[in-house]
Amino acid sequence: MPHPRAAAAFAALALLTAAAAPAAAAADVPLPSAIFLATHNSYSGDLDGARGSIAQQLDQGVRFIELDIHDNGYATAHDYSLGHDAPGDAVDHDGNPASNLLRDWLAVIDAWSAQHPAAAPITVALDVKDDLTDNTSYAAGNLAALNQELAAAFGDRLLRADEYPADPPSLDALRGRVLALISGNGRTRTLYKRDVGTGPAVAVNGRGQVVEVHDSGSGDLWYWSGTYGADGAVTWLRHGRYDSGVTPAVALNDDGDLVEVHQSQSATTLWYRVGRVAADGEIAWSASRQYDNGVLPTVRFTDAGTRLREIHRSQSNSQNWTWAGVLDPAARTVAWTGNARTSDARYDRTTATAGTSRVHVWTGADGPTPSQTLRVDTDRRTGDRIRYPQVAFTEFQQGDSAELQQGALFYAAPATQSAFITAARRAGRLVRGWDFDSAGDATDPPANYPATNHPYDAWYQNLLAQAGAVR
Repeated sequence: MPHPRAAAAFAALALLTAAAAPAAAAADVPLPSAIFLATHNSYSGDLDGARGSIAQQLDQGVRFIELDIHDNGYATAHDYSLGHDAPGDAVDHDGNPASNLLRDWLAVIDAWSAQHPAAAPITVALDVKDDLTDNTSYAAGNLAALNQELAAAFGDRLLRADEYPADPPSLDALRGRVLALISGNGRTRTLYKRDVGTGPAVAVNGRGQVVEVHDSGSGDLWYWSGTYGADGAVTWLRHGRYDSGVTPAVALNDDGDLVEVHQSQSATTLWYRVGRVAADGEIAWSASRQYDNGVLPTVRFTDAGTRLREIHRSQSNSQNWTWAGVLDPAARTVAWTGNARTSDARYDRTTATAGTSRVHVWTGADGPTPSQTLRVDTDRRTGDRIRYPQVAFTEFQQGDSAELQQGALFYAAPATQSAFITAARRAGRLVRGWDFDSAGDATDPPANYPATNHPYDAWYQNLLAQAGAVR
């Protein structure tokens, strides 16, 4: 059943649109030129404002849905939870899913979109209330898990941020599509776009699997795993913390078995771990085991299977030392033998090859990003960031850093910040003004997404009709 005030209000909107909308609004326009009905805290329904259920909002032409999410309890629920100040807070379940789980609410939007392929594109904003970057693995709910949930929820209907063309697409070309937007926690938005670290090292195998390891700069060891593609780009699939230490190095064979070596953070002991890279990029790690004393360890497979060589420097002088190793993949151990001095140089930790494929990792600023930004070159690409696939767009909000502004398509501010909204609109951005709850909040040009708590009030309907809002 329609919201009590929705049917009459939307009928009025349709009449006003036909009578008063500018001629340009009736024609196809670039996406950044379009105006859409939008709601703030869409999940709150009628608990705080008058919105109705998510399906009712979509039925009545709303094309911007905001969901606040938390990671509390992710390890148990294997999902994020909706809520304002906490999971379940201000969530209206009337006509909406009975649970607070994000996947259930995304399923409502996906089902509606599937049934309305001619509808204007829906933007789903996830206002992240917790810092997702302190989740140290996919299983703990990091941003790789969020990416996977969005991709699973919307499938081919999802317009990924990394697929957005250089020239803005037309509104009509995007009908039936869904755009995901990460809002909220600033650190989460920032680390979705880039990562930082020190001393990166890399390995690649003949199957195109890639593993990068680095020190956080404060003694935590992290990895990225991914795949080397036909275009020479590396797609990073998984990210996580696996140990503590410094100066890590890694070797990877064609079976997906890896051996990682590193120095302890506070001493000159040398340690190794064995891992196995799954098809989805997840790494199952062994315990960490000490094998020697020294500094600056490096490691390589010397055949296609199990034989390794490790070279490190003495902790007391410039002499290099070497070990031969044999990997036992089942036991996830290495048998080290033949420790001896060597005149051979340590391996280049930062560059790996497999056939004609080459992967090189380094750190360097990318525009306004820090100098410790993790970067990757391949034999066919230069200067890419090591980061999550850009499945979602990231929102630049008033007062954010220059690196969040860099390349941002979506801008946002409270609806009262008219100067920010109009400047962003004139710059060709997609702009949201939240808490748009008064006709006095209207700007010229208007926000693309005037996100209101009262979408069926006559003043809002009139303003959106005059602006030529599309649905």
